[in-house]
Amino acid sequence: MSTLAQHDPVAATGAVDHALVARRSRTWGWWFVAEHRIRAMRSYVASWVAISVGSPFLFLLGLGLGLGLLVDANQGAEGVDGVPYLVFIAPALAMATAMQTAAQENTYGVFGGFKWFPMFFAMHGTPIGPAHIVVGFQVSVLVRVLLPLVAFSAVMAAFGIGTPLGAALLLPIGLLLGTAVGFAVMAWVSTQTEDRGQLSFVERFVVVPLTLFSGTYFPLETLPWFLHWIGWISPLWHAAELGRAALYGAELDPAMALVHVGYLVVLAALACWLSIRTFRRRLDK
Repeated sequence: MSTLAQHDPVAATGAVDHALVARRSRTWGWWFVAEHRIRAMRSYVASWVAISVGSPFLFLLGLGLGLGLLVDANQGAEGVDGVPYLVFIAPALAMATAMQTAAQENTYGVFGGFKWFPMFFAMHGTPIGPAHIVVGFQVSVLVRVLLPLVAFSAVMAAFGIGTPLGAALLLPIGLLLGTAVGFAVMAWVSTQTEDRGQLSFVERFVVVPLTLFSGTYFPLETLPWFLHWIGWISPLWHAAELGRAALYGAELDPAMALVHVGYLVVLAALACWLSIRTFRRRLDK
């Protein structure tokens, strides 16, 4: 018997085994949700790939090589954090892109799933539950986040920025950041029932300020002391610090590395729980 026949209740018997379908949905429902969204991405795959691949070149050339020439000229041989500005800024730009992508996908995508094209309610009409929807949606977002991270790593390798292994390690760090930010945005957006313009606040008043004040373009220590707290609570800062340590060996105490990873994991877990709670409440009405 073919593999398809073994696992597909329709192919094996010619009839639908509803109990088996239900069991598979309860086990693999998260993947069914992710697959649905990944397939939907094919409608804009050309623009998605162009932006994901082109952005690293523009960011690294414009900010790294352009602005970097001025910074390196003023900093001298020491550079920033002991390396040329391009090397310093590259991992933070990759992390900032991962954060921005995860936030964007979880803003209008989550709101629309309830309001404009209520696919979440349709999914909930099957054995797929709220937890499946939340996790599956986030998995599909990580697919969207992965491409620019791969592009950044490839560009860094081409430019000789850091080490190849360090550039590869940016992928799991960026995906962890995307998970934490994605669930956090989802937890808030899923509580919104009407669009009064507040959805744009995520980009304007969260993503942009965190990008500016999380040590992305300059070390956090150069900010006034009363602004340091922004970096401490920012998932971007924690990911950027891990990325710099991975890419070019920036000094990072092992205990502090655990703090960075632990912060992102706890944020992701807590926001995931809050998202499931809100989805269940809204879908069960």
